[in-house]
This record gives sequence, structure tokens and C-alpha cells, in this order.
Amino acid sequence: MAKRYIFSLLLLTGCMPLLAQPTAYFPKSAPEAQSMVSDSILSFIDRVEAEFDVVHSFMIIRHGYSVAEGWWAPYEREAPHIMHSLSKSFTSTAIGFAVQEGVLTLDDLVVSFFPDKTIGKPHQYWNQMRIRDLLTMNTGHAEERWPDATTEDWAQFFLGTEPDFMPGTHFRYNSMATYMLSAILQRATGEKLVDYLEPRLFQPLGIPKPDWKTCPDGVNTGGWGLQVRTEDIAKFGQFYLQKGKWEGEQLLSGDWVEMATSKQVSNGSDPANDWAQGYGFQFWRCRHNAYRGDGACGQYCIVMPEQDAVIAITSGTPDMHRLLQVVWETLLPGMKDKPLFSQPEKDAELRERLKGLRLPLLASGGVKAGVEDGTYRLKDNNAGLKAVRFRLQHAEPYLVFETGAGTDTLWVGKETYRKGTVAHPLPYTENLEPEVAAHGGWISPAAYEARVYLYHSPARVTYTFNFEGDKLTMKTDLHQALLGRRDLEVITGQRE
Repeated sequence: MAKRYIFSLLLLTGCMPLLAQPTAYFPKSAPEAQSMVSDSILSFIDRVEAEFDVVHSFMIIRHGYSVAEGWWAPYEREAPHIMHSLSKSFTSTAIGFAVQEGVLTLDDLVVSFFPDKTIGKPHQYWNQMRIRDLLTMNTGHAEERWPDATTEDWAQFFLGTEPDFMPGTHFRYNSMATYMLSAILQRATGEKLVDYLEPRLFQPLGIPKPDWKTCPDGVNTGGWGLQVRTEDIAKFGQFYLQKGKWEGEQLLSGDWVEMATSKQVSNGSDPANDWAQGYGFQFWRCRHNAYRGDGACGQYCIVMPEQDAVIAITSGTPDMHRLLQVVWETLLPGMKDKPLFSQPEKDAELRERLKGLRLPLLASGGVKAGVEDGTYRLKDNNAGLKAVRFRLQHAEPYLVFETGAGTDTLWVGKETYRKGTVAHPLPYTENLEPEVAAHGGWISPAAYEARVYLYHSPARVTYTFNFEGDKLTMKTDLHQALLGRRDLEVITGQRE
């Protein structure tokens, strides 16, 4: 797809001027100009907001144009988002480049790259496991096994687990298989996965070099841990839709793209289940002859060849199936194969709706008389929280959490989500991102609530403070779609 510029867009009947930030790649277009019904997109937004409170962003690319894109505040265009297992499709792409360059072959034995490691038994199974089996989740393991926090050598951990079946004969989703692809690539090329992809994929597509978590040995995790923006997901999908071609240059073999996104192995036979349509090389087949990369909590790169469309979504939902179903029920029927009449009023309605997207705010219940700013010392607790200082009567309210590691100020917006960075993890958010966006309000005359999004991730934490005289009760609700919602310990305290 050749790069388009603003002046050329203005010549296209029905296309909107390019109003996005300079980093935006896809030119904007009214949906009907690309044979898509605006009402279908409005219906998608309605369903998302009615049925979920954790969808963060989406982009719809049709015929190479962005017909709709939106971010629910506090999530925003330029903020990278954790991809979870959508990372796997990027790892598969790196293997595709390595095969294309003759660095690897699909039939290379996994053990051949690790002569320094101890190989588990039975040996006849390990002597049959190939790169192809890692790509298709056919390692032969009956269960997915993870290293624990004390494991330093992840490759040795994987090679020490015994396959239960002959490799290539048993599909079992296994994130450590993707980690091994990253480890193999690093051994074969001398480069980390993210560095290897930089000149081959990220730079050509205009994707800023992303963060990608590593194991204790300095190997990118491969199967998870990548952070990119929503537009980067859309570019990646468009790259695959174009069979590995970008701006007229064939970067990745079209044959590889076809293999990677085709059904290589069966993973079920339910025609109504998008997780039972077959698996490729770290891509899932979908209903409607589509395919996707996906990650836990609803990170989606959906490629629809028959509709010449790509849909990118980030979210924090545990119900990934229902979110995908909403796509099929609203957006798919709106993609037509014939020209549509212009609908300027509908398009204006859609653009106005997209500008005002934000995640729900708290309903305020007023302030109890006598509850004033102050500091409350807390009893011993698992979070190591010593005290909470309240400054809620200020024009810009904030909380201060005091732990053994130091203090952190959490600014809480009144009618919006206030962004900030914390030096130490907030209570119960260890190992999560330090950049936060918080909103607070009195949900009853004696209860104040602070809702905090760790907005590079699907995670949200809510702190509820109940005041009774000089006593404080603090409750915490951690919402991580991977783990569901968890009510953590109740902490009590006394005003100083």
C-alpha cells in the first residue's frame, strides 16, 4: 500500500481530512466511501459500552483506509499497550524472516540449538521435535508448564519437561513453545528477537521499536510481553493482509504468510467457536474465513481477506469470545461489496462519538460532614502499607501512600482520569506498569473510591476508603482479566 498524503486525501470524494497526529499512517475515510455502513460501527460502540467496561481501543481498516478509530480515555493513541499472547504472531513473523534468509528451516530439530543443555526423556520424542512443532503448538506436551520465579534457565526448564506424545501429533497451547522460538532465533542469529525484527518489520512499517520483556538470560519472552500501539497492531494486520508486502516492497514471502495463516493443525470441530477453527504458525483461524493473532484480555489483530479489512482491538476483558462475537454481529454485516451512498450526517455522528469515548466515571454521592483531610496509620498488612494521607478537599485532590520503600502520590481527577507516574508499585500492583491514570469520588457520604488504570496494560485497581469517626477501613479490588477480579485483604487504620 503506497503511502498517502493529506493533499491526495482531499481529492477523494467522501474522504475525511487527515486530522490525526503526525504519526498516523492510515488515511481517514468516511465508512460509506469504503463500502462500510456507519451504523454498524455505531452499533459496535453501543454494544461494547453496554456489555463491557474494559474495551480500551479499536481501529477498523477497510481497503487500506481507517474508517473508524477510537480510544476510551484514559487510554490514548500514542500509549503502547501490553499484547499478551498477540506477541506470538510477531515471534512467528521473525521465524518467517529467518527461514526466508536461510538461517533456519521448519524441520530443524529443537535440541540441535542447545547442545549445552540436558535433554529430558523419553529421548525418541525429543529427537523428533522440530521448529514446525513449536510454531503449531504440537510439542507433544499434554499440559502447559511454566517456570517459577526462581527459575533462571528457561530453555533448560523447557528441555527438561518430558513430552507426553510424539511431537507433531497433539495440539496443546503452550506459551513456552513460543519462548523457545525466541531462544532459538537468538542462538541462530546472535540477536534478540526484538532487535532482529527492528530492520525487517518495525522500521519498514513505521512501528517505534517496542519494549519486549526478557527472561533472566536476556532472551525476549516471545509468547508474551510485547508492548505496541493500537495502530501498530493495525499495521501488522495490514502487512499480513497484503501477503507480506509493504509500500510496494515484498518484505516477507507471500508463501510464508499463506502457510502461517492457514490451518496447519486441528484444534477442534465446533463451527460456532472461533477457538476451534484450526491453528497456523502462531495465528488462529476464525469463522468467516478470517484469521487473527490474539492475546489474553482481548488484544486482537483480526484479518478479514474476503472483506479486505483489518480490525485492531485492545481491552481488558476475560470474555474474549463474546467480544469477538460482537465484532461478527455488528461490524461484519456492515462491510458491503458494493459502493454505498454518502451519509454525511451519520459520518458526523460517528466522528463526534469517537471524540468523546471514555471509560465510566464514578457516580458521586457527596461528602460526609466532618470528613476532612488527614493521615491514617494502618495496621500490619500484606501490602506493606504504613499510612495513607488524604488531600481530597484540594482543587486537584490526591492521596499519598506510605510504604517501607517510600511514599507515592496518586493524583485523582474529579471529572476525568488524571495521569501520573509512581516511583513504587501501588498497593497490590507489584509487577505492573508504573504509569497510572486515576479518578476518584465520594460514592456515598462516608465512602471515597479511587479507580486506577495501569493504562499500558489491561489492569485496573480500585481502592475504597470507608470513614467512621477517626477509623478508616480500606478495601482493594484488583481487576486483571487474566486472573479475574480479586477482593484483597481489608486494612484498618486510625487517624493520627
